[in-house]
Amino acid sequence: MTVALHICAGLPWQPANRCWAAVRLWRKVTTWSAVGAAFNSNPVRRLDLLQRHADFIKVAHPDPEYREAGEKTCIKIGTAVEKLNTNVELCRSLKNLLDNQEVMDQLDPETRRVAELFMFDFEISGIHLDEEQRKEAVDLNVKLLDLNNQFLMGCHMPNRIDGRALPTHIHHHFTSEGNYLQIGGLHADSPDDVVREVAYRIFLYPNRDLMDILDQLLSCRNKLARLVGYESYAHRALRGTMAKNPDNVMNFLQLLTDKLKDRTEKDFKMMKDMKCKLNPRNPDLMPWDHSYLSGVIRAERFNIEPSLYSPYFSLGSCMDGLNALFTQLYGVSLLAEQPSAGEVWSEDVRKLAVVHETEGLLGYIYCDFFIRPDKPHQDCHFTVRGGRMQDDGRYQLPVVALMLSLPRPGRDAPTLLTPAMMENLFHEMGHAMHSMLGRTRYQHVTGTRCATDFAEVPSILMEYFATDYRVISQFARDYQTGQPLPQSMVTRLCESKKVCGAADTQLQVFYAALDQAYHGKPQSRSTTDILIDLQQKYYGLPCVPNTAWHLRFSHLVGYGAKYYSYLMSRAVASMVWRQCFQKDPLNRDTGERYRREMLAHGGGREPMQMVEDMLQKKPSMEDFVDALVSEMDPDFESIIMDSEN
Repeated sequence: MTVALHICAGLPWQPANRCWAAVRLWRKVTTWSAVGAAFNSNPVRRLDLLQRHADFIKVAHPDPEYREAGEKTCIKIGTAVEKLNTNVELCRSLKNLLDNQEVMDQLDPETRRVAELFMFDFEISGIHLDEEQRKEAVDLNVKLLDLNNQFLMGCHMPNRIDGRALPTHIHHHFTSEGNYLQIGGLHADSPDDVVREVAYRIFLYPNRDLMDILDQLLSCRNKLARLVGYESYAHRALRGTMAKNPDNVMNFLQLLTDKLKDRTEKDFKMMKDMKCKLNPRNPDLMPWDHSYLSGVIRAERFNIEPSLYSPYFSLGSCMDGLNALFTQLYGVSLLAEQPSAGEVWSEDVRKLAVVHETEGLLGYIYCDFFIRPDKPHQDCHFTVRGGRMQDDGRYQLPVVALMLSLPRPGRDAPTLLTPAMMENLFHEMGHAMHSMLGRTRYQHVTGTRCATDFAEVPSILMEYFATDYRVISQFARDYQTGQPLPQSMVTRLCESKKVCGAADTQLQVFYAALDQAYHGKPQSRSTTDILIDLQQKYYGLPCVPNTAWHLRFSHLVGYGAKYYSYLMSRAVASMVWRQCFQKDPLNRDTGERYRREMLAHGGGREPMQMVEDMLQKKPSMEDFVDALVSEMDPDFESIIMDSEN
């Protein structure tokens, strides 16, 4: 019964067919499809651009008042849902259904599962409690909505420092505010050691108010979980996931830590050696060095300067590549459509119809890809309308919106993507196609509305397609010369990702372990002390005094007790790729089987059952760990393919 509402409408726009204009501008590129041209050109403005017709997505609307109104609306809806989740009459009616074996036997498997999921929502909301306790459960949920918003706002607030306290030669890296400098991020990829250290120490400086909010949030979650009968919030949150319980999660994380130990130590030694080489007077490896130094090592070993790749990855050509991939795997095409006046919220938004060769229209994707003032700098997928079977037998088509933060096309060049941007595009389109190809009977379980540790599998799997030369070679062309991207550059890119891969993965293990600790049984020590202990145990680089990294860990809100899901999903995606797609990534039969066994069901089937059906085996935690570790072996793809041939 959990509801995720995204209210969408906005500002009108009127794009023109710019294909021929684009061909004249970039003379040698003549192979863009209509969908490619739609993304490689600027839209034409309409005179009625400022006319507003409806409410807007709380995250994406360009007007802050609309965003605020959307936020308040979501809180009100959340409150209403929690009241429904403690409605005794509704629950009694559902229980009568579930207890009637004759009726249950007549229901299809998805209907039975949805009924069981609704009952689960009732149970975790405290439906079995007396009236006074049910009211307490509702009050706790309402309080949590407010605390979540407060913590998220605080996570992203910059810190200020008197500019005179910092060396003048680094002032230009930060935003000036009178005599003060604003530090709004970690500047983790800055080549200047001082900039990285200053940003780390100041941005992560403890905020007592935010610390109190986090303490209240965790306490409130624990009270709610205990009230409704669970040992901890983690036990409550993990029921229904692939992992099932906190013990399995920690077993997974510990197994992964043990298997990565030697590799992680080697990675940190490489980073330390590189720091000694770059800055022999300050050779100690610190947390603010990890991202930058691993990037330097990758670039030095494999010459993967992003600017060398970008000319081959125009946004339009990448969209053409996605279109070709989906056509080959699923018989699906992406068709650019012209939105009606008032249909979209910015002139930058492109509308795609997703059409199957025999099934017809499957749904719509709104692509909000370009940066603009006040737009959140995050990549995300929204379900605007879920797919479901209607009473008249017709299928309600899903509608989703994708948000990226890409540079706008210019007068002399289309939007050019770095390899990371291209992979992010494929990732988010994986979410979108999960929604488009799902055909569930109920909105409650449509597309990405499934277990958190399964929801990322389709999107992460798309990253494997994005780095396979057999896929890339279909679309990666220099936008000026038309020359294909050399295979050697793709090979170097893939191999570079394995450099420092153990240390990068171990950092994610630390985040996941911290998330579990915060949502497990309460401890008689501060959240900072817990962080210090776990950072030493699960990461290896020292915790910096007077910093509070966890106060910037916004995923504690959305992924409470489930942050491990990224690692688990990556393990599943790796296994699906290697077993099913690696030998022939464009095989239609495999694509159809993947849609049939995994994408079609959303949350309408048990997540582990879908994994078992796709892999044709029941994987263990050791299998998941081995899948992650094996990706770090040099040339593991070619080794596997050679053994199969």
